[in-house]
Amino acid sequence: MLAAVHERDGYPLNWPADPRDWLCRPSLLAAWVSELDGLVVGHIGLSRSEAGDVAPALWSTRQGVTGDATAVVSRLFVAPGVRGHGIGASLMAQAVQEAQGRGLHPVLDVLASDTAAAALYEWLGWELLATVEQQWPPDRTVAVRCYAAAS
Repeated sequence: MLAAVHERDGYPLNWPADPRDWLCRPSLLAAWVSELDGLVVGHIGLSRSEAGDVAPALWSTRQGVTGDATAVVSRLFVAPGVRGHGIGASLMAQAVQEAQGRGLHPVLDVLASDTAAAALYEWLGWELLATVEQQWPPDRTVAVRCYAAAS
């Protein structure tokens, strides 16, 4: 499914050498999938922030707390053929509930060019913190929109 999303949408921007490792990085706190008729049709992860994560730094600076007070919502994707049925929103709700249950504030970033994802986050009431330029390996500069869940 990730390959189909990448082919259609270009997500992830840099295709990982090992998609399983990309999905299960060491900072991962929890992850969920959505299934339909026995097939995985959606995925989301919740992680601790890592070096270089901008959204946790922006939110924690505004709140006067450390970056450890955040959880990063990441790796959200939905199979192209089942979009528009609330799967992404449902996965987001699960990740937010888990973060808040851990006493953490959910944040995320998304490529500025991914207008469909940004529209979902804004429809869900997430606050745009900033749009920033980031260096992504191997040699790309990308614009990302950083969001925080509503307080």
